[in-house]
Amino acid sequence: MKKFILLCIVSVFITGFAFGQDQYIFPFGSGPNKLFIKEIIKLTGKERPKICFLPTASGDSERSIINWYELVHDLSVEPSVQRVWISSYNQDVTFEEVLLSMDAIVVGGGNTLNMMAIWKAQGIDVVLKKALEKGIVLAGGSAGSLCWFENGTTDSRPIELSVVEGLGFLPFSHSPHYDGEEFRRPLYQKNIKNGIFKAGYAMDNNAGIIFKNGKPFKVVSIDEKYNNYFVSLKDGKVVEEKLQSIILK
Repeated sequence: MKKFILLCIVSVFITGFAFGQDQYIFPFGSGPNKLFIKEIIKLTGKERPKICFLPTASGDSERSIINWYELVHDLSVEPSVQRVWISSYNQDVTFEEVLLSMDAIVVGGGNTLNMMAIWKAQGIDVVLKKALEKGIVLAGGSAGSLCWFENGTTDSRPIELSVVEGLGFLPFSHSPHYDGEEFRRPLYQKNIKNGIFKAGYAMDNNAGIIFKNGKPFKVVSIDEKYNNYFVSLKDGKVVEEKLQSIILK
């Protein structure tokens, strides 16, 4: 009996330690760049972290995969790619085994709606939740930023932008490419005003926010012309607050 109790105590201690680590999510308004990858490396606390690229939103595009390896080839990382367009005949490990062995996971851009559907069908959404709880850094731009929030606007359907539901790891709404197409900004604000979205974070291309344990921790940009915003509804009026960014060098 005493041995059983001791084992239970040890189990609780180990579980509490594993799931008590700081959780980092780093969404940015557009695709990754070297400066953002360097921030991800710092967040892992490793000299040469294992970073996996998830190109699901682009349909595992070869171009996006090549761009990934070109981006990180001279950085201190062990890069890899996890495709989802696979078959049992050429895979000897599960998605969970691969992703939970990483120090960081970077999600690429593309069709957010299709990506979310595939992740749910493959159980990757559940694996990513486990990765966050384990302390693996999660990051990405465009579709790779939208996915971490509750919801946001996406160009994943024909004709016009529409609402897409994310994983909800960050309890806010989101708009990437805030300085992109001229209709993104007013549409995001309209959805907040109409109660479709709760308050949230909008990010210009080349700007992003590091969240620590679900709260903004570090606001960054590669240039002063790219900004991050907190957009909310106050007294029936949409308020857009520009956040002070650290310019990465």
